[in-house]
Amino acid sequence: MRWYDGAVYRIGELAQKARISKRTIDYYTSIGLLVAERSKSNYRIYTDESLNDLRFIEECKSLHIPLDEIRRKLDMRKSRNLQASEVDKHVSAVAQQMKQLENDLFDLIPFLEKLDEQQKEKLTSNLSLLRSALMQSLLRVSS
Repeated sequence: MRWYDGAVYRIGELAQKARISKRTIDYYTSIGLLVAERSKSNYRIYTDESLNDLRFIEECKSLHIPLDEIRRKLDMRKSRNLQASEVDKHVSAVAQQMKQLENDLFDLIPFLEKLDEQQKEKLTSNLSLLRSALMQSLLRVSS
């Protein structure tokens, strides 16, 4: 096993820290989304990087992003040297996700109209925060 500056975790420790099942970690490892080293006693050992990857995967899953797209996003995060064609693919994927979100919000309009003012205000506030974060990201990309 290589030497790591940060913490290392066995699968049970990683599952507890990430608040997901060991079975899910097994699955992600078996399909190559997570990478584990082997200890001298043949235990799978995960690093802080694995924990960060796992949190990213779970965040993507909460947004209903397919595993193959999550894999591409992980690869992009780890790559320091992306080809222009890969950047184009990622920009296209983000644009498609934005369009889907726009459609999803449009589909919700009839339901939103039935909410009371307090509920509408809360939703509007949450959407405003998300819109601000998105605008900041878009401004960084376009500058």
